[in-house]
Amino acid sequence: MKTRGIHLQYTFGPPDQRGADIGNPLFDLLSAVHECGSIQHAARSLGASYRHVWGALKQWEEALGEPLVTWAQGQPARLTPFADRLLWAERQARTRLTPHIEALRAELERVLADAFDGTQQVLTIHASHDIALARLRELASQDERLHIELKFSGSLDALRSLAEGRCQVAGFHVPALGQAVPLFSQALKPLLKPGRHKLIGCTRRMQGLMVAPGNPRGVHELSDLAGRGLRYVNRQPGSATRLLADHLLERAGLDAATLAGWNEGAEDSHLAVAAAVASGQGDAGLGIEAAAQAFGLDFVPLVEEDYFLVGLKETLDHPAVQRLGQVLQGPRWREQLERLPGYHAAERIGEVLSLTRALPWWHYRTPRA
Repeated sequence: MKTRGIHLQYTFGPPDQRGADIGNPLFDLLSAVHECGSIQHAARSLGASYRHVWGALKQWEEALGEPLVTWAQGQPARLTPFADRLLWAERQARTRLTPHIEALRAELERVLADAFDGTQQVLTIHASHDIALARLRELASQDERLHIELKFSGSLDALRSLAEGRCQVAGFHVPALGQAVPLFSQALKPLLKPGRHKLIGCTRRMQGLMVAPGNPRGVHELSDLAGRGLRYVNRQPGSATRLLADHLLERAGLDAATLAGWNEGAEDSHLAVAAAVASGQGDAGLGIEAAAQAFGLDFVPLVEEDYFLVGLKETLDHPAVQRLGQVLQGPRWREQLERLPGYHAAERIGEVLSLTRALPWWHYRTPRA
């Protein structure tokens, strides 16, 4: 007998359902026949006609490839052994799943009530991986009834999502440097337009090298890995941490080919890099201090950076974006940042900023030869 797929669905109705009742016409029909002992009485208990119930039984028998009811003139209708097993198995499953089904229904009722209530707001954010943002989501839900649908991706991918309308707010990070940063400028300028995009100050954090406890390899700069056979754990292309690594190598006058492991794969989060270093798959990787601490690693600070949220100018008045700003400016967000190693509140946290004000190197131009 071939495997049968299970498709679940739910409907709206009066708020009077109890237990783990999940409507299924086959098992409702089998239960009625089992309890009533006749197709006619089963039809009456179901509020259906004899002809309808008889036709439904035949359709189910054809679909399942097994007889369900035995019946003879003048004899009570009985379920076949197969139908008995089927009904027993469904009841057993329903009994075991009762608490889970009740919890699922309660959660659906809760979130749908929020939707009908009108005070709950929803905001979609695609952002570069950041441990603090998960805590921001919790605060937003608790303090402002703001549900944040958060998806992590590389900084450049997040900005592309914003441009394509797949999110309302994006998150990216850049070195907090006053001087020109050519690699970041070249990567970000096609995706951010002054006047059209507005930044929102979120946090400031430290990026550095995550290394084994005690730093046995004596790694203090990215250049310390070059030519020594030490394995570097890289981030995925399109991430700002990957851009930062390129920037540090360029500043040191090094080629990426001098780093073992540069092209051997890439991780998509700070925590994944930390896990790779902690498991011995690599000797060092760029990341944030909170990720290093989570895996018991040493941390060598290198570059302080600003983490910004960004949205289109016309979305700033959206109620969800307004509530986001209130969370960012609230004292509880600052308290959360102070508890995270390597983080602290930016000076203009929660403020709406222009690109040229927030990124002093925005006007950088490559000098003419």
